[in-house]
Amino acid sequence: MKKQHEVKRQRDLPAGDFSSWLRHARNALRTDGGTDVACGECIGCCTSSYFIHIRPEEWDVLSRIAKDIPVAAPGLPQGHVLLGYDRKGVCPMLVERKCSIYEHRPSTCRQYDCRVFAAVGIAAGGDDRAWINRRVRRWEFSYPTKGDRDEHRAVQAAATFIREHAECFPGGRTPSDPSQLAVLALKACGVFLGEGEASAAAAGAGADIAIADAVVAACREFDARRGRT
Repeated sequence: MKKQHEVKRQRDLPAGDFSSWLRHARNALRTDGGTDVACGECIGCCTSSYFIHIRPEEWDVLSRIAKDIPVAAPGLPQGHVLLGYDRKGVCPMLVERKCSIYEHRPSTCRQYDCRVFAAVGIAAGGDDRAWINRRVRRWEFSYPTKGDRDEHRAVQAAATFIREHAECFPGGRTPSDPSQLAVLALKACGVFLGEGEASAAAAGAGADIAIADAVVAACREFDARRGRT
């Protein structure tokens, strides 16, 4: 009983109406737009050993960071760099618990929204993400309509399927990184709402591999629409 009370008490941060949040989150992914998160005094993402990707066209960001701090991003074209962290996992741009380049922060930071982990139903990571995980446990979505609950269940179902059926996907694997898994779940959630031809085909086939194919198709379609409003 005590444990149930503690869990209930932790969920004291309004995360917004789920469907509204989902539309905004998907749009941010599609357009590289920012998100509006009620961070308050939380600096979890700034102190959790994240490598921050900075693209070569983000000159406004790069001009405010000492040239010897970023490192080349492995596997990406020349000009793409990563902003690392110190031995305590803290971003070098965090000064006196505040981002020293907040108005000019990288798009990676602008898009970060820890509510995605609450939406998907997974932790942000291990011990190095403990601060974020505490925050995630406090987020509480609201459900003004049945559609809100249906969409939340669909997002969680997408994440569960992707995580538990890696062998059905190309290459026999899916992302182990929580952030990447969460993003895929947001892109492919429509498959688990039974919407669209791909979803209907997967449901009719009743095979895990058919559902995986529908997930891949949904993600490709989502990515193909990047940059469109």
